[in-house]
Amino acid sequence: MTARIGHVAVVGAGAMGSQIAMVCALAGHRVTLTDADPAALDRARTQLRERTDAMVAKGRRSADEVAQAWARWEAATVPPADADLVIEAIVEKLEAKRELFADLDARCGPGTVFASNSSSFVPSSLASATGRPDRFVNLHFFNPALVMTCVEVVRGPETADAVAAEATEFVTGLGKVPVVLDREIPGFVANRILGAVRDEALALYEGGYADIEAIDTAARTALGYPMGPFELMDLTGIDIGYLTKTARYADTGDAADKPSDTVAALVADGHLGRKTGRGFYHYDQAGNRLGKAL
Repeated sequence: MTARIGHVAVVGAGAMGSQIAMVCALAGHRVTLTDADPAALDRARTQLRERTDAMVAKGRRSADEVAQAWARWEAATVPPADADLVIEAIVEKLEAKRELFADLDARCGPGTVFASNSSSFVPSSLASATGRPDRFVNLHFFNPALVMTCVEVVRGPETADAVAAEATEFVTGLGKVPVVLDREIPGFVANRILGAVRDEALALYEGGYADIEAIDTAARTALGYPMGPFELMDLTGIDIGYLTKTARYADTGDAADKPSDTVAALVADGHLGRKTGRGFYHYDQAGNRLGKAL
């Protein structure tokens, strides 16, 4: 850990927020995972216990390491005021994030650094809701955060050099690989590249050139991707990509930035991928793929 960042608060107990919190705890930080919904915190605790137990069973972590991490981990329904770093991982809606950061700005001390896990919204769009744009960065982890090594560190136009450097050092201390962006751009690096692949995959499907299974198979067997673009959208949540594209279209007005008709229809029907049991594919309750849905 960095010399100054000891206590980390993560706001949002969904899949990303809960795993980010455990990554920080395993790296030696005191961690408070917060969510306004106590049931979400209970689910996060249960899921993280299963994941850390599996780490021990597979020899990836010792039982002592995991026990110490849990001793540093706590849950709360209200973000603490004394955290050195607060990482936001709530729903991908701009106003909800801005409202949260305005509240955090009033709650936390002047030394607290704020970070967002979002890749949809650039730092300046969120930092302007606070009185500390110089102490704001985006720390974009990838799903699943306990496994994926990349973290994009994105500075806004007013982010202080020392804060950007501290954020980069923090990421390195987590055992992750920081990818530093010196200028903000929506989608950052990885998701802009991934988005181009996703958009082309959807265009091929909607054009009737190949079905989703064929496109995913090509991505895995010809390009060496660990999973195809449709499989990945189901894993991360189809609604996440939908909200990202919707926000970008609202910003640019470019029709090319609108969500595809296929994605919009799936979201309207509540078919969001593995978490709902249906997206581009069908899934059982354990998240195992049963077959294609489209």
